[in-house]
Amino acid sequence: MISNKNKLEDFGINIKIKLSALWIAVMFCYVYGDYFILFVPGHIKDMMDGNSGVGNTSPVSILSFALMMTFPILMIVLSLVLTPQINRWANISVGIIFTLIMALIVFTSKGKWMLFYIYLGCVEIILTSLIVWLAWKWPGQAD
Repeated sequence: MISNKNKLEDFGINIKIKLSALWIAVMFCYVYGDYFILFVPGHIKDMMDGNSGVGNTSPVSILSFALMMTFPILMIVLSLVLTPQINRWANISVGIIFTLIMALIVFTSKGKWMLFYIYLGCVEIILTSLIVWLAWKWPGQAD
């Protein structure tokens, strides 16, 4: 017979908190990927020479990257504060976009020095896909 004293309490986590936590995890993957890439031989020299992974580095290209990365950063907060209907569609749309971006990055990353980047990209794809799935399955109100 199992006694109740050995059972641990479990409680449901609000969907907004789940989504926000997933966006935080996604951002950690982005930050660590961008940090670890600095250790790839020649990468810092390429950056200093004005070459990024997608072409020449310019103030506009860096601003474009910053603008793009603003979305997952904002989704951490927006997942907590938006109304359910807007929240659901924001998470679905931003989640799909970033899943596709990461899939493109994973499939175009080549070489043994990029294995960590491919790995983190796959984790990001799983996390953003989970965001889309949870938002799609957003629980309805009980009558």
